[in-house]
Amino acid sequence: MQTSTSTPWWAGNARLTDLSGRLLGAHVAHAGLIVLWAGATTLFEIAHFNTSQPMYKQGLILLPHLATLGWGVGNGGQVVNTYPYFVIGVLHLISSAFLGLGGIFHALRGPAILEERFSFFGYRWQDANKMTTILGIHLVLLGFGAGLLVAKAIFFGGLYDSTVGQVRVVSHPTWNSITIFSYLFGGGGQHWLAGVNNLEDLVGGHIWISILCIAGGIWHITTQPFAWAKQLFVWSGEAYLSYSLGALALMGLIATYFVSVNTLAYPVEFYGTALSIGFDRFPYFQNGDLLSSRVWLANTHFWLAFFFLQGHLWHALRAAGFDFRAGKVARSTRGEVI
Repeated sequence: MQTSTSTPWWAGNARLTDLSGRLLGAHVAHAGLIVLWAGATTLFEIAHFNTSQPMYKQGLILLPHLATLGWGVGNGGQVVNTYPYFVIGVLHLISSAFLGLGGIFHALRGPAILEERFSFFGYRWQDANKMTTILGIHLVLLGFGAGLLVAKAIFFGGLYDSTVGQVRVVSHPTWNSITIFSYLFGGGGQHWLAGVNNLEDLVGGHIWISILCIAGGIWHITTQPFAWAKQLFVWSGEAYLSYSLGALALMGLIATYFVSVNTLAYPVEFYGTALSIGFDRFPYFQNGDLLSSRVWLANTHFWLAFFFLQGHLWHALRAAGFDFRAGKVARSTRGEVI
């Protein structure tokens, strides 16, 4: 069995492959760092925010998102109250402290291997049934996350609607599945999914995402993988990492396009004008040489997606048994399950 002392520290979480408790600590601590960044950056942006200038001219990252959610915004996208931003930033900082403490506990004091004390939380990478159960739990959580946006839009003050220039409650979201799923097949017009131009469809899409994620999660929790699925996939920690990175790369590229051209979810008032996508010119500049929040956000999504894709390919090859030193597959690892 691989131990934390058989792998050098610079290998990162790879040295925790068979130490489920320590790996949990690393994940919780990582979540704490992310939440800490969100809280600290929100407070930093509040301290430097100038209400007399548009958000997109001030190099802001998080405040435009909060404004789009309808916090502290009046008519025409004018920020009239920054106190909600302060509260959100502080709540993130407090949450990061608890996550950090949890990460430290599991990294130093908790059981190194969860299954030795808590069978429900323990796992083996080759256990296909347990892995799909964990996948199901993640899908349920993602479904609830999408549901939070729906709740904000319908029950908790609404969202900013750039088409009317004010925050409004979305009281009648689109439930029609044909309307929602037609976006996948070009029904939204020129810009595919990014062609959505009304809050009813946007919120309705999140309703369906929530339903499908929760339903899919329950399915994966209560069932076992089919025999063909067990043979098709590689069941190892590195394989799961590659799958995750591949999914992040795909979502990052979709987000890049969405941020670039959609002005409903990313209003002009907060992000600047939409970008022109083309290979015959630089899409980074518009209105002269203005670098807006939309430009920064689109480029950030693109480059993160690019590097995620490289990580996906690297780890996928290793998980499939490819030996980079020999330049060939040393042994096939597909279908190795318990």
